Amino acid sequence: MLKLFRRWWKYMTAKLSSSFSERADPKVQLEQALAEAQDQQRRLKEQAANVIAHQKQTEIRLNRTMGELEKVNANARQAVIMADDAMKQGDQAKATQYTSTAESFANRLIQLEKEVSDLKTMHLQSTDAANQAKNAVQQNSMVLQQKLAERQKLLSQLDQAKMQETMNKAMSSLSETVGEDVPTLNEVRDKIEARYAKAKGMAELNEGSVESRMLEVEQASMNAEAQARLSQIKDQLGLGTGASATDAIPETTSTPAEEPVTKSDSA
Repeated sequence: MLKLFRRWWKYMTAKLSSSFSERADPKVQLEQALAEAQDQQRRLKEQAANVIAHQKQTEIRLNRTMGELEKVNANARQAVIMADDAMKQGDQAKATQYTSTAESFANRLIQLEKEVSDLKTMHLQSTDAANQAKNAVQQNSMVLQQKLAERQKLLSQLDQAKMQETMNKAMSSLSETVGEDVPTLNEVRDKIEARYAKAKGMAELNEGSVESRMLEVEQASMNAEAQARLSQIKDQLGLGTGASATDAIPETTSTPAEEPVTKSDSA
């Protein structure tokens, strides 16, 4: 039962992770990745600063200890000289005191020499660690700069992808149904063409029908009646004679054209 539960839990985790990856905004994920890289750079710099600080502290201790070593060495030499002078002067008590003091300085000198040796080793190790930390920070900084530069490229590609998806969706909506209440362009075009074809068909039927001819005759009669009325009005206005004279002009001009024919016939 426990094994089955573990398998189910792993399956649900993988399913949720896949669903989240599909629905997550790439722009937000990109910003999260860059924020994580920046945090990593900050933590690395803090660690490197601690390593460099340890190296600096070791260097300070080494310099201080070496200064003390030189001072103790000088004091030990002075104590030996003073003990030798007291011995030459026959002052045994002072000679013993200076000799004891010189031995104390010598013991301190031995401790300081060992401490200086240890500090030198620590200083070398801390210096190497500090150099490695500096190199790590520089390399990680270069990687971060590359990621920041790549961020602009990825954002540009993301914007282009979104624009292309919008264009693809717009183009597909011209040939696919987008909803029950929103017809496509093809549907509207088919509807208009069907209506136009039906109207043309009805017009052709009306042109060959008896009613159409009857309307044509009635229209012709109305036109003839209108022409007769116009002629009557012209006669009343005295415009009919001028019209007759005008109509006679072509007959006068045609007579000379026929004379050669008449002469040829008489011949």
